[in-house]
Amino acid sequence: MLVSTAFGPTTTAAEVIDGVDLTGKRAVVTGGASGIGFETALALVSAGAAVTLAVRNPEAGEAAADTIRLATNAGAVRVAYLDLSDRASISDFASSWSGPLDILVTNAGIMALPELTRTPEGWEAQFGTNHLGHAALMFGLHSALKAAGHSRIVVVSSSAHLMAPVDFDDIQFTSRPYEAWAAYAQSKSAVTLFALAAADQWADDGITVNALHPGGIMTNLQRHLDDAALAFVGATDADGNTLAVPPGWKTPAQGAATSVFLAASPLVEGITGRYFEDVNESPVTDTPMAGGTGLAYWAADHDAALRLWNVTRELLGLGE
Repeated sequence: MLVSTAFGPTTTAAEVIDGVDLTGKRAVVTGGASGIGFETALALVSAGAAVTLAVRNPEAGEAAADTIRLATNAGAVRVAYLDLSDRASISDFASSWSGPLDILVTNAGIMALPELTRTPEGWEAQFGTNHLGHAALMFGLHSALKAAGHSRIVVVSSSAHLMAPVDFDDIQFTSRPYEAWAAYAQSKSAVTLFALAAADQWADDGITVNALHPGGIMTNLQRHLDDAALAFVGATDADGNTLAVPPGWKTPAQGAATSVFLAASPLVEGITGRYFEDVNESPVTDTPMAGGTGLAYWAADHDAALRLWNVTRELLGLGE
C-alpha cells in the first residue's frame, strides 16, 4: 500500500516538521548552504537535531549556518567541507565523522552541464557527482548510520529520471553522443535505483533509504541553463525575465517538504525503498515520460538495482 498523507504540493518544510522532536538526533545535509538543502537543514535544526551542512563553499555554508542559528535561537548547526566530485574530500569527510549518524540527506547536485565534463577518474561529471559521489559518502558513513540503530537516508532525485534509465552499456558517454539532459536524467535514475539497492542491502542494519522528487524549484541548480532552456522549463516570462517562482513551481520551503518528511516524520518509520513526491508516495509507472509523475519502472527494478550496486562498488574500488 502506498504511503498517503494529508500533505501536498504546497506543503512547506515547517508544516511537515511541526510537532516532531528530533532532540538528540544528528543529521548531515549535503548542499545545505542554499535552496532546498538550506530549508531542509533549517527545519531539522528547528526540531532539535544537530545538523552538519556538508558544502563545497564553506564561506557560504557559514553564512547559512548563521542564518539558521538566528532563526532557531542558536540551534545546533555546523559546517564541513565536502566536494562530491573529489574522492579525497569525501573520504576526509567520512573519516572525520565521529559517533552515530541518524539522518543523511543527499541533496547536493549538478544539472545539465552544457559540455561533456569528466571527473579526474574519467567519469561523466553528473553521474560521477550526483550518483558516485553520494554513493561513496553513503559507504563511508555506513558504520555511523548503522550505529544509530534506526537511521534514515534521504535521496533527492528528480522527475528527470523519467527521461532516461541508466545505460549500463555506456554509462560514461564514451561511445554515444553527449547530451546534457540525457546525462542528468541518467544520473537521477542512478540515484533513485541506488536508493532501492541500498534499501535492499542495508535493511538488516536498521537503515532505511528512500528517494524523492522535490518538485520544480528555482535554485542554484539552474545555473547552467541558457535562456532557451530556462524558457523550455517555464522559468522565464514572455519577455525572457527569469521568474522567482514560475507557475506550477515551488518555493524552496515547499520543495524541501518531502525531504524533511522522509528525514523526520513518524509516518514513514520503517518505510524503505520507496519514491515520494509532493509528500506522498508515488506509484510505479510503465509509461515514463518527460514532465510526468511517478516512479519509472526501470528505477523500481531490484535486479537492475543490484547490478548498479555492483557497478558502483567496482567503480569506487570497493569490489562487488
